[in-house]
Amino acid sequence: MPNMIVYAVPAFLVLLLVELLWSFWRRRQTFALADSLSSASLGLSGQVINLFVRALNFGVYLLAYQYLALFDLSTSHWWVWAIGLLGYDLCYYWHHRMGHEVNLVWASHVVHHSSEEFNYSTALRQTSTGFLTNWFFYWPLALIGIPPTVFIVAGAVILGYQFWIHTRHIGRLGWFDYCFASPSNHRVHHGQNAYCVDRNYGGVLMLWDHLFGTFAKERPESEELIIYGIHGQLKTFDPLKANFHKYRDLLADARLADNWKDRIRVWFARPGWRPAAAQRLDPKPPHDISAFRIYRPRISAATAFYCLLQMLLLMVLGMGFLAFAYQLPLAGKILGAVWLIASLWVLGRSLENAPGNGRWQLLWLGSLAIPVALAHLQWGLPVAWAVALFVGATLGLLGMLLRSLRQPQPLEA
Repeated sequence: MPNMIVYAVPAFLVLLLVELLWSFWRRRQTFALADSLSSASLGLSGQVINLFVRALNFGVYLLAYQYLALFDLSTSHWWVWAIGLLGYDLCYYWHHRMGHEVNLVWASHVVHHSSEEFNYSTALRQTSTGFLTNWFFYWPLALIGIPPTVFIVAGAVILGYQFWIHTRHIGRLGWFDYCFASPSNHRVHHGQNAYCVDRNYGGVLMLWDHLFGTFAKERPESEELIIYGIHGQLKTFDPLKANFHKYRDLLADARLADNWKDRIRVWFARPGWRPAAAQRLDPKPPHDISAFRIYRPRISAATAFYCLLQMLLLMVLGMGFLAFAYQLPLAGKILGAVWLIASLWVLGRSLENAPGNGRWQLLWLGSLAIPVALAHLQWGLPVAWAVALFVGATLGLLGMLLRSLRQPQPLEA
């Protein structure tokens, strides 16, 4: 069946554009190009992976509903929908909270927090490995008989609601902040300041945070400015490193541990805990927020413009792929997914001005033949059109790429 997220993306992009224009109007810029493109890249790569694993979460729920449900509830009753939404929000709270309090779940969720900016592009920054643990948190709804249709709709509503709260341009909202997830509450959640860490997990309601003692009110900027990002900076725009760096760190600590208890515990301990042997053999300094500097590699204006056009092209091709991937054979689906993720990796190298990025970009331009060939073979795109699209896109981007490589002027520092 078609990927429904494709139909929500245009609305998200419109809101993002509105926020960007408002930033210029108010002369309070909250966007950094490389960071925003990296967030979009991670969002797209996450959706590509979901093509192959999204059935896991729903499949576990469906099995639990069929064999474990204690009640037979009907979607024709309004209160079933109300309980479904409320119950999903409660399950989301604990899922989100464990994403900050258990290393294995944090290893996935850390992707969303790795942005050092806070805007609507940050909302797009999603993990590609959430399927490893997401399924575990929602089956209790199946146990009480919440129908799968209610489960799907509740998940979409609560996920969609959270987009608008990723902004610095909406201030505190009084009583609303106390009762509901809001931009003010979510700014606290994304902060790495001491008072922000492990606070405000609610998806829609702040009820759960008040009940379980995790609510924190945002402090005025004049008193304490929120610093966004994670303890232990990512310092890369590589989507593969962003998704797997925490798993790599946990695996390294498990290998350094000198007993099996610590080798197992490291995966389920709170973030920051390390086996004594790992800390001794590979010591890491404590986090010092006063030394924090936003990661902004130096790239030229021409490179920035080229990367922007490349991301726009990848978004168009990616949305098209997500919309019609269900029509592709498995081999075509795998080929398209690998090409998109590899393309986003190449983009990340250019955003951070990595050595040899020009050669990788030239290889990528040649690889544009892959989506064109898929469109021709699967949907009958005329050969003349296919050739014209490939040659036109390649030559146009090649000219801008060569220009970007000749202009080393730094855009960001």
